[in-house]
Amino acid sequence: MTAKSNASSSSSTRRGRKNDPESVQADILAVATREFSEKGLSGARIDEIAEKTRASKRMIYYYFKDKETLYLHTLEAAYQKVRLQEAELQLNHLAPLEALSRLVRFTFCHHAKNPDFIRLVMIENIHHGRYLAQSKLIQSLNAGVIDALTNVYNRGVEEGCFREGLDPRELHWLISALSFFNVSNQHTFSRIFDWKQAAPENQRKLEDHVTDMVMRYVLPDDTAMANP
Repeated sequence: MTAKSNASSSSSTRRGRKNDPESVQADILAVATREFSEKGLSGARIDEIAEKTRASKRMIYYYFKDKETLYLHTLEAAYQKVRLQEAELQLNHLAPLEALSRLVRFTFCHHAKNPDFIRLVMIENIHHGRYLAQSKLIQSLNAGVIDALTNVYNRGVEEGCFREGLDPRELHWLISALSFFNVSNQHTFSRIFDWKQAAPENQRKLEDHVTDMVMRYVLPDDTAMANP
């Protein structure tokens, strides 16, 4: 390839980047997700992120200002992804028991398939949620999942299939905690107890167990006693 053709190719690449800023930003966020989840906010480097993307260091700063802002956008993108997928479950169109079961299984499987998300949440907890608190988008997204779960729970109470007196936020905590631990402590738990937790057959059993525990938790007391 001649110098002229090299220059032409480079020019075309730059034009492509300028003409598709959304694609460039999505590429930056995808790489940043991996870097932040593996190395944390302090360990990740803009130079390394730039090397692994189709963007220059200068372009990253143009779109995201600084490393802290890029980290915040990475958090927002991670939460937005899971919340958008939850919305696609169309829980309002399902009977309460089916809706809750679908949400539990989705949460368990999403977390298992997206360990980067779990690590990002763990890292943000190291920072005491300081960056998350700056994002109105994340607060709005998470309020939406509580609203959806509240709707499912209230319908279940009205139909007599859920017991009264539960707080949907606590129910969401329970679902998240069980699904989160499956990923966050997978390696230590597997080594300590010499158990292949990540094996597909074990993951299927754990998904069933988590779903069963949550469903039993919301059942009316007399129903739960009748189904030990």
